[in-house]
Amino acid sequence: MKSSALLGVILIIIGVICLVYGGISYTKTEKVIDIGPLQVKADKEKKIPIPPVVGIIAIGVGITILLLKK
Repeated sequence: MKSSALLGVILIIIGVICLVYGGISYTKTEKVIDIGPLQVKADKEKKIPIPPVVGIIAIGVGITILLLKK
């Protein structure tokens, strides 16, 4: 498989993943209470949104690369 065809397939896969998940989530531990030796921590889930347009563009570019190399 040529490197450009591999790039096209990878872009299509990344585009589909962006459309399915819609963002990247992660967990962050934050201090809620800090009184002397007493500390209370809480896990909060954060999300970095990825617009669906990014996934659509990645899929379109991947398909274009595959069609131009045939």
